[in-house]
Amino acid sequence: MKTNSSAKKRFSFTGTGKIKRKHAFKSHILTKKSTKRKRALTHVSIVNEADQSNVKFMLGVGK
Repeated sequence: MKTNSSAKKRFSFTGTGKIKRKHAFKSHILTKKSTKRKRALTHVSIVNEADQSNVKFMLGVGK
């Protein structure tokens, strides 16, 4: 089974097995966004439980 190439660039695992992701909307058109909003988008967050099985499938990791 092949790993989804776009998924392996966007997701990674924490030490405890959770899946990390970056926030969207931080790449361009930043002038209209507030400093607080841009700073919040910088931080990494965890993939929601409802989406974890789909992401693991794309990464070729067991359930």
